[in-house]
Amino acid sequence: MDVDKYLMRFNATHLTFPSTENLKELQFLHMRKVPFENLDVIRKVPIYLNLNTIYEKIVTKMRGGYCYELNGLFHWLLVELGYDASLVAATVYRPNGKWAKPDTHAAILVHLEETYLVDVGFGDSTILPIPLNGDLCTDMGGSYAVKQFDDSTLVLTRTRNDESRMIYKFPTAPKRLEDFHEGCVFNQVSADSTFTHVDIITMATERGRISLYDDELSTYENGNKTSRHLGPSEKVAVIKDLFGIEVK
Repeated sequence: MDVDKYLMRFNATHLTFPSTENLKELQFLHMRKVPFENLDVIRKVPIYLNLNTIYEKIVTKMRGGYCYELNGLFHWLLVELGYDASLVAATVYRPNGKWAKPDTHAAILVHLEETYLVDVGFGDSTILPIPLNGDLCTDMGGSYAVKQFDDSTLVLTRTRNDESRMIYKFPTAPKRLEDFHEGCVFNQVSADSTFTHVDIITMATERGRISLYDDELSTYENGNKTSRHLGPSEKVAVIKDLFGIEVK
């Protein structure tokens, strides 16, 4: 695997020195160029927790992926660049008010002068590293903070349009990518998985986010949302033109 080619994938070849400012820009650029997407899951293409395979998909084939792929490879990159980083296992809080299957989301902790939660693989989430000290961080998607959930667990929260909700909870114990095998299989095959029903693609933009859910394309800019329905051929064209992915 080639660090320079990966950095070229999202126009970040100048960000090779570990620092808080460089980490912020790495995360933002990655989320603007590498989409969160589940197209392989829907098309029954197996996803393996193998960094070489993930690198081939994301860097060589110019694809995106879901959390194990995006955060797995981004974690590898951060370590190669000299960051003190570790994967952690998170449990997602669903919009219906119930917790998803425990420990099936992979996120990253990066230790600099502060410890930051870094996540390029959640979809509609923050484009910024969020410190674990409780400070509020605001971007186009809302205001985020990491708070104490219980004695051994922290929780990422978001406030948007004056409504606050939990996003996911996590302990800080480091994990290996292979520790997510059960979750990776679950999210590819289970009817209870968010990712086994319809196409989902989302990517940050300069002023917000573009997202595809099944055949509905939504654009978020400066807090405003517009949506439109796509026909089959238009959907294929949009996936290629807006997200850089060719589907069959």
